[in-house]
Amino acid sequence: MFPVRNWTELRLTISLDRNKIIAKMADSYYDPKDLRKFGKITEWSEELGTKFFDYYGKVFEEGALTAREKSLIALAVSHTEQCPYCIDSYTKDGLQKGITKEEMMEAVHVGAAIKSGATLVHGVMMMNKVNKLDG
Repeated sequence: MFPVRNWTELRLTISLDRNKIIAKMADSYYDPKDLRKFGKITEWSEELGTKFFDYYGKVFEEGALTAREKSLIALAVSHTEQCPYCIDSYTKDGLQKGITKEEMMEAVHVGAAIKSGATLVHGVMMMNKVNKLDG
């Protein structure tokens, strides 16, 4: 059991622990300053890096989907892929495109539902294997 006497104390403990984790993340793999260095990936492979950025730019041009819709999709995928750089970028991009915090959260929930559903549906593979081995 938690060494906590009530819910308020538990929430405070979790909040303090979360702040410690966030502070610690600054010293971890993900440095927010690295996002600004993304363009430098072309330095070690100019041809492929340039092709990637050409493709990436083309994908986000207006088409059948608006730039706003694409930003919202990118935000949801950023969460399912758990990319802090993308989450940072597409949160800012979405706000600049007028996406509300409610729309952002709903998109994150859509991504989470698809991710969890995809995980669970793969349980059928496990069930098939168990049935085959038990058979």
